[in-house]
Amino acid sequence: MTWNALGSLRAAALAITAVALSTGVAVAQKKNDVGVTDTEIKIGNIAPYSGPASAYATIAKTEAAYFKMVNDAGGINGRKVNFISYDDGYSPPKTVEQARKLVESDEVFAVYQVVGTPGNSAIQKYLNQKKVPQIFIGSGATKWADPQNFPWSMGWQPNYQSEARIYSKYIQKNYPGKTVGILFQNDDFGKDYLTGFHDVFGKDSKTIVAEIPFEVTSPTVDSQVVQIKGANPDIFITVATPKFAAQAIKKIGEMNWHPVQFLTNVSVSVAAVMKPAGLENAQGIVSAAYLKDPTDPQWKDDAGLKQWRDFMTKWYPEGDLNDAATVFGYGVAKGLHQVLMQCGDEMTRENLMKQMQKMDMEIGIYLPGIKIKTSDKDWSPIEQLQLMKFEGETWKLFGPMMDGSTGPS
Repeated sequence: MTWNALGSLRAAALAITAVALSTGVAVAQKKNDVGVTDTEIKIGNIAPYSGPASAYATIAKTEAAYFKMVNDAGGINGRKVNFISYDDGYSPPKTVEQARKLVESDEVFAVYQVVGTPGNSAIQKYLNQKKVPQIFIGSGATKWADPQNFPWSMGWQPNYQSEARIYSKYIQKNYPGKTVGILFQNDDFGKDYLTGFHDVFGKDSKTIVAEIPFEVTSPTVDSQVVQIKGANPDIFITVATPKFAAQAIKKIGEMNWHPVQFLTNVSVSVAAVMKPAGLENAQGIVSAAYLKDPTDPQWKDDAGLKQWRDFMTKWYPEGDLNDAATVFGYGVAKGLHQVLMQCGDEMTRENLMKQMQKMDMEIGIYLPGIKIKTSDKDWSPIEQLQLMKFEGETWKLFGPMMDGSTGPS
């Protein structure tokens, strides 16, 4: 063999080695975990399409429509989102069953935006043991910001205890000496709010003259409302999901009773709560907001809500443009979209949780000044709220932006 021939062989061998090495590096850089391929990301979701909290089903429908839009535009980093959503009827045992199906049968990358505190509480340990991300949780319970004990769980919306403290401080300042009656859902959701009220009023305070629970399996809360009226509080606070919130407001109106009313943020939808309760019965109710209300005329020409309306018209035309739950679903879908984009080609569950701790974004459907921000020490993406009062056919914002732990912000 001549030196020229030998040189050619060596050059060819070196070229093959270089190609192999470059291919190996490319493969090493592109990491796919369970539920991810080069063309697909499986995202699992559980929502109450039936049962007592079915008003929230539109959230998951909005999210599904959002990811159809994303897929139609080419997906996320070249991958289409396979959004797999199951019904749990707002029943924790069913939530557990559906979570196991998503993880063990569907092999999803992450479990996203499961609606409700009770259901999320039931699956939290299981998902953390399996090291499956439980993210953008559809609940404001404080337990979702506990990375030491549950490093695979993170919420989204302002927490319930902070919201309750905001109402309590407002009551102390504006209604000194007045008494309070509380109707609350008898589960982790309702009890989280109670903790916030007790933080300010004191658990054994004379301010609270009635704390009456109800079960989500009950057909109505009429008897509980009558029971609270018997304690004659000046202020009535409803801690309930939409169906029962509407019932409580309507019953108070039917009894021609006129306490000052407070309503938790999760049930402020005009379409799902105020209209069924009767707009005349809802006048003057106080709540708190972090979303722009789609029924509020001040946002008629708002760029963020215009983008949402355009999305609804094209991708979810059967959705109700007066229902704040669709605004919520759109916002939280945009949040996941951004975090998945941040993951790039390192589509591992561990990297997903790292990116969840690096959120720093503004989404146009939230009130001005609200920023979605997290860090390795702050696992609460949204922490601010502003008080509002129901007047006419819509909510009217008032007062400063507030944080339940620090007051006005």
